[in-house]
Amino acid sequence: MTALVQLRDVGMTYGAGEAAVIALREVSLDIRRGEILMLMGPSGAGKTTLLQIAGALLAPSQGEVRLMGKPIHGLSQEKRGALRLAHFGFVFQSYNLFPTLTARQNVELALDLRGTASADRIGAALAALARVGLSDRADHYPAQLSGGQKQRVASARALAGSPDVVFADEPTAALDSESGKRVVALLHDLAKVLNRAVVVVTHDPRIVDAADRIVHIEDGRIGRVETRATIEA
Repeated sequence: MTALVQLRDVGMTYGAGEAAVIALREVSLDIRRGEILMLMGPSGAGKTTLLQIAGALLAPSQGEVRLMGKPIHGLSQEKRGALRLAHFGFVFQSYNLFPTLTARQNVELALDLRGTASADRIGAALAALARVGLSDRADHYPAQLSGGQKQRVASARALAGSPDVVFADEPTAALDSESGKRVVALLHDLAKVLNRAVVVVTHDPRIVDAADRIVHIEDGRIGRVETRATIEA
C-alpha cells in the first residue's frame, strides 16, 4: 500500500523551559492508502497530537512530515489550511456541527470551503448524506438528531470533496453499539472501497477488529505495533 503521509523523527514540545511538556518523541510512521490505522494508548500519551501533526493542524517542533512525498512540516498556517481543505477530512468526537444549519447545510459548508461550485453543492451534500444513511434527515438541525446521527453527519462532512486521508478522533466514544458499527462500516468503505487512508484515535475496544494496523503510543513514543495477523489472532 502506498504511503500518503510520512512522519520521520517527529517531536512535539509545548511550552519552554521548566514549563515545557514533551508530547511526542522521535515518531516515525507511514499512513497508507487503503488502510485503517488505529492509534491507541492511555490518555496523555500523544495520540491526538500525532493525529493533529499528521493532519497539518499542528506543525511539529522537530522532524519531517511529507504528503505524497512533498514536505509540509515547514508550511505557513495559511498554506497548511489550504492543504487540509484539498486533501484531508476530519471527524471529531464532539461533532463540531453548526447548530443553526441543517445536516445538508453543514455538509454544503464544507464543500463551499473546498471550492465546489454552488450549482453542485446541494447534490454533492445529499449524496454524502445518502452514503451515511441519512437521506431522510437532510433538513433536520443538529438538535433534532441523535448522537449517532450527528456523528454520521460529521462523517458525511468529512467525506465531502473526496479527501485522500480521513482523520477520526474518538469517533465512536459517545455512541451506542449500533451507531458505532455504522461509523466503523463507513470508515471501512472509505479505506477498502474508495481506497482512502483512514487514521483513527480510539480507546474503544469494540472497533479494533476493523484495523489493519494498531499503533500503540506510550509516553510520546511508538511502542507495540499490531498488524492484521496479530489483531485476528
